[in-house]
Amino acid sequence: MRVAAVHIACGVGVLFLVSGCSTAVPLPAKAIEMNRLGAAALGAGDLATAEARLSLALEYSPKFTEPWVNLGLLELSRGNVKLARKRLEHARSLNPDLPTPHHAIGLLEERCERFKAAESAYRDALAVDPGFAPARSNLGRLLFAAHRFEEAREQFLRLTEIAPDALEGWLGLAESLLRLERERDSDRVTDRARSRLGDRPELVILVARQLLRRGAFAEAEATLAPLTARTEPHQRATAWAWLGVARLGQGHRADAVAAAAESLAADAGDPVARFVLAESR
Repeated sequence: MRVAAVHIACGVGVLFLVSGCSTAVPLPAKAIEMNRLGAAALGAGDLATAEARLSLALEYSPKFTEPWVNLGLLELSRGNVKLARKRLEHARSLNPDLPTPHHAIGLLEERCERFKAAESAYRDALAVDPGFAPARSNLGRLLFAAHRFEEAREQFLRLTEIAPDALEGWLGLAESLLRLERERDSDRVTDRARSRLGDRPELVILVARQLLRRGAFAEAEATLAPLTARTEPHQRATAWAWLGVARLGQGHRADAVAAAAESLAADAGDPVARFVLAESR
């Protein structure tokens, strides 16, 4: 698994690597430095170096919570769930008043497809720190996946306040409102997000979907076309899929099928592209 230095959208949600120091007990400077460097190596995917640095941090300070969390995340990335759980539960026992051990346990529970336990762990993290954005994001995502759209909307709305520059909150809020059939509210959220974050590809796709809902198929196609050249596969697949919807709306079935094929070449599981193929028969 590729891990970003701060957080990633991965199979088990937003991952937060702990590189700072949140304990009230003074720690050796070298322990803090080794944990910071270990988190950086873990973020870069260099697991061997990360393990060495994090283990050194614990030699300097065995009760330093953050390296235990990062070592748990390291083992989770290796697929060693049993060892990851042991390390994360130990981290939580050292300091249950930090959000990071609870959040990391939530990631582990998701990996094990124990979604109720994951939800509980994310809520535990937020009970410690309501401003801990990764747990808020993952909780909203879990609730959305469970079709608990009003609860998801509440979490994503709060996320836009505690992390207003994070795209996840705005996207989750807009999508939740759409599922609640509050299209105008969703459009307003998209406009606010664009004002703050600019024309990010994900937001441009939301604009194109607004146009599709209004029947402005040619305009939606023109909006989506530049995004089909994106190098990031998921963005490219999504753009092609919705472009297929735009072509289908104009009655251009052959072109719609071609767009769906381009989407599936980038992401074989794209549901919108599959919908386009089914409707084009």
